[in-house]
Amino acid sequence: MAARLMFWASILAMIAVVLGAFGAHALEEQLTPERLDTYETAVQYQFYHAIALFVTGLLARGKPQLAHVAWAGRFFGAGIVLFSGSLYVLVASGISWLGAITPLGGVCFIVGWIMLAVSVKKTENLGR
Repeated sequence: MAARLMFWASILAMIAVVLGAFGAHALEEQLTPERLDTYETAVQYQFYHAIALFVTGLLARGKPQLAHVAWAGRFFGAGIVLFSGSLYVLVASGISWLGAITPLGGVCFIVGWIMLAVSVKKTENLGR
C-alpha cells in the first residue's frame, strides 16, 4: 500500500510540473487570463495533494495497520482527479458545467486531510 501511494504521488507530482511548465510556456498566449488562472489553480492543487499523497504513503509505511491512512490516500487521489481534472477539462473544452464537479474534488481533499489527521492522532496513541 505505502509503495503504491508513493509511486502514484511521484507520478502525479511529475505530471503537475509538466502541466505547470506547459501552462507557463505554451498556454499563456492561448488562454484568457481567467482561464489561465483556473489552469494554474488546477496545477497547484494537484501538486499540493501529490505531496500530501506522498506523506500519506510514508505514514502508511510506518503504521500500515491504520485504515485511515489508506482512506486518506484514496480521497487525495479522488480529489486530484475530480478537482484538478475537472478544471483541466473545463479550460481545454470550455464546457462550463464541469465546474459543478470541482467542489466534489474539494470535498475529497477535505476528507483526505481529516483522514490523515485521524491517522496521525491514532499513531500518537499507538506510541504510548
